[in-house]
Amino acid sequence: MSIAAKPESPLTRILNATAQIERREMAAVFAAFFLFFFVLGSYFAVRPVRETIGTMLGGDVVADLWLYTAIFSIALVPIYGWLIARVRRAVLLPFIYGLVALILAGTGLTLGATELNRTTGSFFYVWISVLNLMLVSVFWSFLLEMFSREQTKRLFGFIAAGGTLGALIGPLTTRLSVASVGDSGVLLIGAAGFLGAVFCQLILLSVWKPEGDTATEKPRDAAVGGNPFAGITIVLKSPYLLGIALFTVLLSAASTILYFEQLRIVGETFPDRTQRTEVFATIDIIVQSLTIFTQLFVTGRIATKFGVRYLLSILPIVIAVGFIILAFYNVFAVIMVVYIARRWAQYSMIRPGLNMLFNRFDTETKYKAKNFVDVPVYRAADYAGAQAKTAIDAVTAAPAASLFIGAALAGVWAWVGWRLGRKQDDGIGTNNSHQAAIPTQPNRL
Repeated sequence: MSIAAKPESPLTRILNATAQIERREMAAVFAAFFLFFFVLGSYFAVRPVRETIGTMLGGDVVADLWLYTAIFSIALVPIYGWLIARVRRAVLLPFIYGLVALILAGTGLTLGATELNRTTGSFFYVWISVLNLMLVSVFWSFLLEMFSREQTKRLFGFIAAGGTLGALIGPLTTRLSVASVGDSGVLLIGAAGFLGAVFCQLILLSVWKPEGDTATEKPRDAAVGGNPFAGITIVLKSPYLLGIALFTVLLSAASTILYFEQLRIVGETFPDRTQRTEVFATIDIIVQSLTIFTQLFVTGRIATKFGVRYLLSILPIVIAVGFIILAFYNVFAVIMVVYIARRWAQYSMIRPGLNMLFNRFDTETKYKAKNFVDVPVYRAADYAGAQAKTAIDAVTAAPAASLFIGAALAGVWAWVGWRLGRKQDDGIGTNNSHQAAIPTQPNRL
């Protein structure tokens, strides 16, 4: 006598339609979803305060702070490497989010309600710029330990949508509350959000339940060990990781050229400051709305059916074409379409695709090498790209030259992305001492 299968709940049907989440994965996936929601929601809530501080400090000071951001991003490598080498992730990860909450609260209390404390303001501007990329890197490094290669293709798009939802809710919360609580109050709201991240991280750690290594009797979440600078040497010794670093540099270069071109065109098109703010707010709303839809319904399916190579090469091709069109039609409508497409595809395809590339590596590589590429390499490329864009425009006195250079770089970027993605899809290219053993079980949860 056959037993009728238990009917699926509406929630289960929705999850199957979006990311094909299995029942046993739900606790971990939802904990990760809300962890990313709190991390990016809290960051995007306080980011407008950073921009306000930038206007109060002045352009010359902010230009210097960009350099400091790159320097401190590089200096962070040995500090983070030392911590990940000696502290268990079960302790370190909640500690990082808790420390961020504490610093945000302290900054909020000392920032000054009416007259800006310039020292505190400068510290906050640099600190939050470095923090953004580091927190995202730490988040994805841990998830790469939790989920198998097959799971990352199905689930990372859905989990990333949690961060996008936070990126929508965070600025909205700031806009609705800043008039009553001020900039200092917004930082306290951000601090509360990171306490929520601590709670979600603890849930993830409880779901993970890592098993010990029977050969070494070492718990799986034990301190990674090794040299604090190992992230740098691991990258330099691996052609595959150097390829990922090159991909990141090209991503930063193309994004920087487009960013400064957008600032120039918007400034020329909208002389009124309020209009500019409304334009940028509209861009954010469009980008995040497109991104969350894509992450929920498209990203995982592209990675599963077509491979990571498509996630990493679609955007560079679009940007290359966009640069060429923009060189001939340097107007507001064109820059908005290209800029929105760049941000949308970067958040919904490039970021999940890049994170998937690290899935086959060991724990040390996932934390140390990935953090080195994600933070100091990216920020240093930001600074170098900004200086190069300024120099090219000064010499040529026209934006077309930098745009044609950007199109050429985007072509190389697409080629690098396709090769990296193909190696990931085919399971090759990571053959070095830091490659993780491929698990015999299909999933880790």
